[in-house]
Amino acid sequence: MSDLRLRFAPSPTGYLHIGGARTALFNYLLARKEQGAFVLRIEDTDVARSTQESVDAILQAMDWLGLSYDEGPFYQSERFGLYKEKVQELVAAGKAYRCYCSAEELDAKREIAMKSGGKPKYDGTCRDRSDQPVDQPFVVRFRSPQEGETTFQDRIKGSITFRNDELDDVIIQRTDGTPTYNFVVVVDDALMGMTLVIRGDDHVNNTPRQIVMYQALGYPVPEFAHVPMILGADKSRLSKRHGATSVMVYRDMGFLPEAMVNYLVRLGWSHGDDEIFSMDDLIQKFTLEGVGRSAGVFNPDKLLWLNAHYIKTGDPLRLGALLQDYLTTEGVETAGGPDLPTVVKLFQDRSKTMVEMAKDSAFFFLHEVAFDQESVAKCLTAETKPVLAALVEALDGCSTFDADHIGQAFTGVMAAMGLKLGKVAPAVRVAIVGNTVSPSIYDVLAALGKAETLRRLRGAVAMIA
Repeated sequence: MSDLRLRFAPSPTGYLHIGGARTALFNYLLARKEQGAFVLRIEDTDVARSTQESVDAILQAMDWLGLSYDEGPFYQSERFGLYKEKVQELVAAGKAYRCYCSAEELDAKREIAMKSGGKPKYDGTCRDRSDQPVDQPFVVRFRSPQEGETTFQDRIKGSITFRNDELDDVIIQRTDGTPTYNFVVVVDDALMGMTLVIRGDDHVNNTPRQIVMYQALGYPVPEFAHVPMILGADKSRLSKRHGATSVMVYRDMGFLPEAMVNYLVRLGWSHGDDEIFSMDDLIQKFTLEGVGRSAGVFNPDKLLWLNAHYIKTGDPLRLGALLQDYLTTEGVETAGGPDLPTVVKLFQDRSKTMVEMAKDSAFFFLHEVAFDQESVAKCLTAETKPVLAALVEALDGCSTFDADHIGQAFTGVMAAMGLKLGKVAPAVRVAIVGNTVSPSIYDVLAALGKAETLRRLRGAVAMIA
């Protein structure tokens, strides 16, 4: 074990976003590679917006992706007493102060500052105020240094420096007594012993504000690594207009977790020209040095390509269990139908998602064939009726109902009638599947079984006038 301690700290105000999932993945991989600790902390200080439903969605997504954590989940809402204690510690030391400015006064100050070309930061009205009005609401602000610079060495972006006079006296406790993000994250990361904070680069501007709080509280400052944003194809910030942004929506769409993990890690990280990585590969090869400084662009087609690869190379037993879940979601009962791993093998090479596989293979399990009427009109005709009738007789005579013997039965019928498979297979597919698209017809019939194959063929013969 190493001393490295990393954390993923989502806010439970919605689903686990693609960007958040990638941040969690980067933390997880580095912790596993360096044999450090990976901690999950739920940052639910925003009491009004945080929900148990969102917490459950985050935990479910972490589990689906295979991102197991060593400690947690910890909940900030259970640590409010600690935060209040630390706020009072800063106030007592003169490193924080009460601010009685109203929201209207603050808005006016910002407007004046912006009109004069300044930055809309707090002007310090209450910074040196000594009186404490009774029954007047107040926030607590951190007394930021006004001179000098704050510099940190970002593990991805390099050296970053901020002038301290650009830092605001940020609010660390609201009027209702609840603490704010920038403060509690410092307290928690310090007391939980985090040695490296990997997070999105939308937090870069928070980092100097947090560093001066670490110093004020007497805490060691961890290292930081800010991961570039994920953009849509139009190079704007990834949003719903670019497609689904929730990790679990992709599960519902039929994506495999290994495809999502493989795709997410490649959004900003590279290892030579390699594209396909198992989780074990990633744990062995992942480094922060391989993370680029430019934003990753989300490409749904690349994710679909990876998913198709993992379906094609997946274990039929495992995919069979997943297929059953997706068929159930489609309202299809699989009891009494073909062996699911056998069905998976028929569709592995032609399915890009598990939802697609479920929809394409549903015909195996339906008692009544869902006919495409255009295919029926084209293929189930007076001309094909005697062919189907002959196939019923030939297939009924098969002592072994496998692809080879089925093929021999077809060959005998075609030879007797002077036909080629291209003239026979479409009608059989419509009779069995309901349309003209399926894997190898011999394999389909073998998987369906003799009794059900004959039942469907006889039903199609009876349909034809």
